[in-house]
Amino acid sequence: MVTCYLRYIIDPYKVAEFEEYGKMWIPLVNKLGGVHHGYFLPHEGANNVAYALFSFSSLAEYERYREIIKTDDACKIAFDFAETTRCILSYERSFLKPVFK
Repeated sequence: MVTCYLRYIIDPYKVAEFEEYGKMWIPLVNKLGGVHHGYFLPHEGANNVAYALFSFSSLAEYERYREIIKTDDACKIAFDFAETTRCILSYERSFLKPVFK
């Protein structure tokens, strides 16, 4: 299993738009073979940092997902929404592997 960790720098005046963007992606990731663990919005502390976590069974499955989202109509709508609202200023992507007992 591989978990994608996204750290976003968002416009603090557009948290509602970013939340709407996140709500678009959760079902899309799940539909396309991943397991979305949620978006995490600013609450206390920095008002411009948000996170998302989702997992795939392998890096190969994640790469397959990355190809599909380029042509999927619902994914295009989500990408366009973020671009139009400019709620995301930048992001960093890292990959993690879980440790279980």
